[in-house]
Amino acid sequence: MKILIVDDEKLLVKGIKFNLEQDGYETETAYDGEEALKLARDKSISLIILDLMLPNIDGLTVCQKIREFSSVPIIMLTAKTEDMDKILGLEYGADDYLTKPFNILELKARIKAILRRVTNQNSVGVKPVVSAGGIELDYNLRRVKIENKTIELTAKEFDLCDLFVSNPGKVYSRENLLDIVWGYDYPGDIRTVDVHVRRLREKIEPDAAAPTYILTKWGVGYYFKEN
Repeated sequence: MKILIVDDEKLLVKGIKFNLEQDGYETETAYDGEEALKLARDKSISLIILDLMLPNIDGLTVCQKIREFSSVPIIMLTAKTEDMDKILGLEYGADDYLTKPFNILELKARIKAILRRVTNQNSVGVKPVVSAGGIELDYNLRRVKIENKTIELTAKEFDLCDLFVSNPGKVYSRENLLDIVWGYDYPGDIRTVDVHVRRLREKIEPDAAAPTYILTKWGVGYYFKEN
């Protein structure tokens, strides 16, 4: 699998590249937003590590532009500690985030968890298409169709949608969703779930302000209702 590392700190990129290649990953590197977008389009990338603060085009914009043509998993890196920066990264389509400075072992754990889930979804034995309540999930393309309209989802959005659609009526707390979908002891807060659920609703609901598919059970969590 090939991982694209995007950061203008060359020593950091060198360190991440070395550690990932020691684990058997192939890597591509970019030091600004323009270069990152070109590589994301031209190369077969399995995951992107993307810094928030980049020359030419900032990381949030790069993330947003990548989401226009790809659902490749993105881990956002940020040197800032403000919650808004993290939430914005998720709002723009990032699947996860790490705040600098970070432990390389933690980064590798995040990468393994994300790639394992994507690989499992695409493995032999997984049903290529599942339908429920008017929503059709295509596991080969990792896309969703509603009334014959194709909807592009990020990796985490697809995983959330898959979990909900596969278990209609079952209520999941935010902690449950972090454990199941993120696949490790996530150090962030539960607002990560709220951001992803909100983005998913904006894409699949006729009216995100009055959802009919993914509903909230107040004080408990979220569940999927077959319409």
